[in-house]
Amino acid sequence: MNPLLLALGASLAWGVADFVGPVVSRTLGALRIMFWAQVGGLAGIGLAVAVRGQGPGGWGVLFAAAAAVGGTLGLFAYYRGMATGAMSVVAPIAGASAVIPVIFGIATGDSPSPAQLAGIACALVGVALASVEQSGGERKLAAGVGLALLAALGFGFYFPPMHAAGKVDFWWASLVFRATALLLVATAVAVRRPALRLGPKSLTIAILVGLGDMVGNALFAASSGRGLVSLTAVLASLYPLVTVLLAAALLREQVAPLQRAGIVLTLAGVVLIAF
Repeated sequence: MNPLLLALGASLAWGVADFVGPVVSRTLGALRIMFWAQVGGLAGIGLAVAVRGQGPGGWGVLFAAAAAVGGTLGLFAYYRGMATGAMSVVAPIAGASAVIPVIFGIATGDSPSPAQLAGIACALVGVALASVEQSGGERKLAAGVGLALLAALGFGFYFPPMHAAGKVDFWWASLVFRATALLLVATAVAVRRPALRLGPKSLTIAILVGLGDMVGNALFAASSGRGLVSLTAVLASLYPLVTVLLAAALLREQVAPLQRAGIVLTLAGVVLIAF
């Protein structure tokens, strides 16, 4: 299948999972949802690898462990940011992670197009505008922006190593990623000791979130076989479009005009980077 379509499929899966997960975590807690989501994701990819019945294609799949560190830390910051700020602000800022794989691509020999350079500029200006809210005549940093920036860094450093691992064997890369992510979340759970028990409905939602995230990881890893990291990563980074649309349609979120302009600029920047 076309690697660009796979990357777009990853953005769709991530966009839905990254809307549903943070929504339920607002009442149930980020670590609790992330733990069961990782369990569900690992079970899903573990079953797929077992059915496939083949060993890893090479040691390069271990790059996915490094991707899991960035991705998991980014996801936790993203969940916490969504709990304290507006989704329609946090998601686009986190989506500015697309800048990092482009810079990585340039450093390793890719040549960015004028549209990509314009997209980087739009994304950076958009993040600055979306980060500021006005209250009582004073401007201040919007809630959740700091965490959204941490999420962008974590997600940005997920893409290059996952791209490298996916080129070797995307099935095993996805398994290594999910196993490492579960280990990291389980360690955080052991330290923080949050309540883990969930009712059947909430547990089902958390597992489905994990399966959605797993599908996104697998699709992105699969897209890495023939696509440049600077292209597949930014296409996969279009997930904030899905999250913002869901937040607008289902949560009726309202943001200030200046922030709205920043959101549009940030999303436009990500789209330009993709082309």
